[in-house]
Amino acid sequence: MQEANPRRSNRDRTEATRSDLIAAARRLFTEKSYAETGTPEIVAAAGLTRGALYHHFVDKQALFRAVVDAEAAAVAAEIERTAPTTLSARDALLAGGEAYIGAMGVPGRTRLLLVDGPAVLGRAEMDAIDARHGNRTLREGLAATMRAGDLPRLPLDALTSLLGAAFDRAALAVDAGGSPDDYRAVLAAVIDGLMRSPSGS
Repeated sequence: MQEANPRRSNRDRTEATRSDLIAAARRLFTEKSYAETGTPEIVAAAGLTRGALYHHFVDKQALFRAVVDAEAAAVAAEIERTAPTTLSARDALLAGGEAYIGAMGVPGRTRLLLVDGPAVLGRAEMDAIDARHGNRTLREGLAATMRAGDLPRLPLDALTSLLGAAFDRAALAVDAGGSPDDYRAVLAAVIDGLMRSPSGS
């Protein structure tokens, strides 16, 4: 029988340890907040040592950054799953907006991405994370809708930034107890209003 590749096994263990740290940190950050969570609690919750933590992350902030990046990636994946390329550009954009509101309903996610994330990492770093994930999907959807002729040719970066901020505000409101259906309806109306606007030159 051929022996298992030890290099692959080590890599798997390394990834498993990293995943365990991120999962434990996410749970504590959402239960207690970033500021109230210490690294000893995180390693205890993960069943690991402080040495394992610092092997993977230089400090608590680096671990928090990994948690936030994983959450943002999960939101983007849900948007892409719900808005496949088989839909028309317009329908994909609307479906993506619906998916964003739904994905942000995962407990703790709004706090991580929209409250603690900017406070801990700063606005510039959060913008960079958004640009890789959620805002990337929004920008791609808006660009596709413009190419299809369903949306006026507007400055893409500015439109992505402003519409993304509207989606974020909706997620915060829903997290605070607002009606998801109300915010979905208004955001869909905003998008439809843009699509009915006269095309720019």
